[in-house]
Amino acid sequence: MTRKQRRATLILGGVGVLAVAVIMVLFALRDGVVFFHTPSDVTAKSLPVGQRFRLGGLVAEGSVKRGEGAKVDFAVTDTLQTLPVQYRGVLPDLFREGQGVVAEGKLVAGGWFEADTVLAKHDETYMPPEVAKALKEKGVTLGSGATHVDPGSKQ
Repeated sequence: MTRKQRRATLILGGVGVLAVAVIMVLFALRDGVVFFHTPSDVTAKSLPVGQRFRLGGLVAEGSVKRGEGAKVDFAVTDTLQTLPVQYRGVLPDLFREGQGVVAEGKLVAGGWFEADTVLAKHDETYMPPEVAKALKEKGVTLGSGATHVDPGSKQ
């Protein structure tokens, strides 16, 4: 075998090994790449009791019940299904009914989700006040019907 053939064989072998490794990683992570499962996903996939995952959706209206100490019960909904959640700890400032939330924990017997971490999500229209102020100074009108007016133009 010539030097050129050995080099080509080595390169093809390396590409083959790399391709097999990538396929194996993708196969192993196929269900774990999800950022969170909605209550409908939990019902449809019949996730087993005790498996850790993230539950995402909206805090159902009228579902927040504060218990003794730092215990809070609430429900997460995706408007199709609702899953009750138990959490013990301090909730984030943005947590409230109707607001987006991601809770990390596990399903427990009885159909409850036992959360050990709760993250409140702001809506997609949120903008830090400093950014909003900077944009306003540059002539960008925020909100519905947003426009951009060049502050240097005569309008």
